[in-house]
Amino acid sequence: MSIFVPFKAFRPTQENAKSVASKPYDVLNAKEAKLEAEGNPVSFYNVIKPEINFPEDSNFYAPEVYLKGKEKFDNLVSQNIIKQDVSNSYYVYELTMDDHVQTGLVGCCAIDDYFNNIIKKHELTRPDKEEDRKNHIRASKLNYEPVFLSYPQVNAIDELVNEVKNNDVVYDFIADDGIRHRLWTIDAANTLDQIESLFKTEVPSIYIADGHHRTAAGALVGQELRNSRNGNSNDNGRDNYFMAVVFPDNQLKILDYNRVVKDLNGLSEDDLMEKLQVNFDIEQKEHQYRPETMHTFGMYINNKWYKLTAKDGTYNDNDPVGQLDVTILSANVLEPIFNIVDLRKDKRIDFVGGMRGLSELEKRVDSGEMKVAFSMYPVSMKQLISISDNDLIMPPKVTWFEPKLRSGLFVHNLDE
Repeated sequence: MSIFVPFKAFRPTQENAKSVASKPYDVLNAKEAKLEAEGNPVSFYNVIKPEINFPEDSNFYAPEVYLKGKEKFDNLVSQNIIKQDVSNSYYVYELTMDDHVQTGLVGCCAIDDYFNNIIKKHELTRPDKEEDRKNHIRASKLNYEPVFLSYPQVNAIDELVNEVKNNDVVYDFIADDGIRHRLWTIDAANTLDQIESLFKTEVPSIYIADGHHRTAAGALVGQELRNSRNGNSNDNGRDNYFMAVVFPDNQLKILDYNRVVKDLNGLSEDDLMEKLQVNFDIEQKEHQYRPETMHTFGMYINNKWYKLTAKDGTYNDNDPVGQLDVTILSANVLEPIFNIVDLRKDKRIDFVGGMRGLSELEKRVDSGEMKVAFSMYPVSMKQLISISDNDLIMPPKVTWFEPKLRSGLFVHNLDE
């Protein structure tokens, strides 16, 4: 069963929460982060993307860059912009995007749950990105950003969370992207015990939704720190844990993750249609087409939209990975027709998150940058959990979770 414990978070004061909070480190590049942080010296981008404080031609992975992030964090603490809570707490974190609301609990997961596969994965990590996150933790002994996890919904946990939301709110602000963020603290001893006990008894597994690299980094550096104690084991040491926000699975929203392809691999448009007809029924649409069910795809080419429906026998609904629409598209289009085999490395394909809309697909094709675009039906939490439970790996660029967590609202100290 799952271990999920409270902690003494470093948090911005109420009046500084909106100014401190930033998008996650991997949502934008250094140039974009520097632009967003301009004129805001307390922005958490200075901590999680400290390269914005260096010339553009600098080595962003040099030790002094990671140390600069810690220096910027320490400055926020010394100025009382960020303070550490005096007692262990859980935190209720609510995000609202349009009419979608999701509410999670902020706490800490056990690194051993990661190694023992109680915290389950569905993606491979890249060693370079993993090492980057590890170096941030090594330099600071802090988890700057939480990982985004999910668990099978439990009524008793929902009831406790909803009770807390009747209390006075600690943070309530709308970020520049229109997402509303609200936070409540839980520090009553009996409620802390109830929540910890419920995870131990009612939550057999927790699933990584967004943040495989941060999860791996948090667990691996925690293990390094624990091993460095020279046998001075302390089961309650904070390096046994990493910070997370856990959401019930029935509240999460996964958006489509679409594909754009640079060329037709030497084919004419007629050649492409002829090859597609082998495995798909094709119907031209008058307007943008967003797939409404699994195994259907939108295709945009030469100012026209088409609906592609995969024919029976071209997929296996008994295979958790084989039933994914991204698998069907790769097996029947990208690989045999376009010769795009490695989605991680091939420069002829790019990926567009659903938040950008279908108009972004049209823009990329109409500009001449890309030749054809494919709109996808979103993966479900049920599919994600099935793949994770079967110790399988999803193809790259499948899940796009919205809304995103804001960074800087809570930080976990591994070195208390």
